[in-house]
Amino acid sequence: MKDGLWSTSIAKVLDWARSNSLWYVSTGAGCCADEALQTFGCRYDLERFGSILKTDPAQADLLIVSGLVTQKSKEALKALYDRMIAPKYVMALGSCANCGGAFARSGAYCVVAGVDQVVPVDVYVPGCPPRPEAIMNGIIKLQEKIQGNAIERQRPRFEA
Repeated sequence: MKDGLWSTSIAKVLDWARSNSLWYVSTGAGCCADEALQTFGCRYDLERFGSILKTDPAQADLLIVSGLVTQKSKEALKALYDRMIAPKYVMALGSCANCGGAFARSGAYCVVAGVDQVVPVDVYVPGCPPRPEAIMNGIIKLQEKIQGNAIERQRPRFEA
């Protein structure tokens, strides 16, 4: 019984520490990247959440994908994700990263219809472009998910 108590307590402390020290690397293009840069700046200050920008993906555990992902860039994005340390998390910002945005609906063959087709996504932040408050809410949701407090909802499955 003692061993179970220690391992549970240590696991909770490690999850708390992981959730409050998200070091991120960011990719992006277009208007979503502009809003992300505003959030990373001094006005909204993601450092109060323990999030620090890293230029080397080997030091980061969060990948923030903002903007459009094209067929040409998906291999580079996958390579960037593979270089990150484990456990690694992905946040998709905006309509373009979430589902391809207006470009996927218009039938553009060069656009990936969602970054989840390239790397597994943990948190989706909606908006076109998403406001800095929505990005900070996404960070909070990711922290809750890492700590194990998030309620996972099952997607309804439609069968024909």
